[in-house]
Amino acid sequence: MVPIPTQRRNPVRAGAVAMFVDEAKIHVKAGDGGNGCISFRREKFIARGGPDGGDGGHGGHVYFHAVPDKDTLLDFAGRHHWRAQDGGHGQGKNMYGADGKDLVIPVPPGTLIYDEDFDLLLKDLSEVGMKVLVCRGGKGGRGNRAFATSTNQAPREAEPGKPGQERNLRLQLKLIADIGLVGMPNAGKSTLLSRCSAARPKIASYPFTTLEPVLGIVELSDFRRFVMADIPGLIEGASQGAGLGHDFLRHIERTQILVHILDLMPTDDSDPVANYHAIRNELAAYSRTLADKEEIIVANKIDLDPDGTRLADLRARLRPDILPISAATGRGIKELTELLWHRIQALRAAERPPAPGRLPGQA
Repeated sequence: MVPIPTQRRNPVRAGAVAMFVDEAKIHVKAGDGGNGCISFRREKFIARGGPDGGDGGHGGHVYFHAVPDKDTLLDFAGRHHWRAQDGGHGQGKNMYGADGKDLVIPVPPGTLIYDEDFDLLLKDLSEVGMKVLVCRGGKGGRGNRAFATSTNQAPREAEPGKPGQERNLRLQLKLIADIGLVGMPNAGKSTLLSRCSAARPKIASYPFTTLEPVLGIVELSDFRRFVMADIPGLIEGASQGAGLGHDFLRHIERTQILVHILDLMPTDDSDPVANYHAIRNELAAYSRTLADKEEIIVANKIDLDPDGTRLADLRARLRPDILPISAATGRGIKELTELLWHRIQALRAAERPPAPGRLPGQA
């Protein structure tokens, strides 16, 4: 099985190479069951002691477990075969073989597990703590003691252990965040994330500075917080593989709200309204569900528009509720984060099931 991990270089600092791996193909196998034993009791002064061959131990299972301290599938880039422990063989004196240890493979929350041979989704580990059994260990074989009967008191037969299940799996990671930042390259997404959180994405004056998704925790007063994801810039044709967007569009499928950042002063003199519609078309082409998500439009770089003429023109041609910010100076950031918090809370309340004994909509 040849792995096909998605590896991308991220020049965080000179001499260092960090990899964000969000897809991998691996082979997993549960442990085989141990063989049963053929043995007879042989002790002084005990004639014809009878069979005493023990059973083999069961093979270990293979599980996947979503843990909070992982955010990439990097562990699978250099290790492609994963196997649980085999069960021990049975022994004489009625001794059972030891059961094989289960293999619990830690993965980041948001990992989708597919059966590669059948192209079947086995489990979506969308929450921390979720665990799924993907391969069951083989049962141990019975020793000859289990075959003793009144007519066959000295059986010379035992069962071999059953083989453990094995599968070819494809792992795919979809990051989990409350807010997803989308927009053209160099619209200011990374600068906004660095302003709102402790995340430090690379910021530079050339397109496609962000080569991989970056998560940041936005902390507000009164211990309020939410997770924001900076997705590499999208361009026209991203849903067909142009630029970097095709590889990362799936990472914003789990977000609750999209923040669409428009550059008031594009360095390429493009039209912000045309840029907006180009991104919306790419989202719709990739996923209807993605295009239907709640969206907040943000006009960035208002510090370069002191008289507000460009903002007024953008609101007149697109939508009047566009929120102005300056990610570089911090202007409008507090208003944006407070708005996002209240929108997230409203969505969570709508998804929460009604209290027992009350009808939906009843106080």
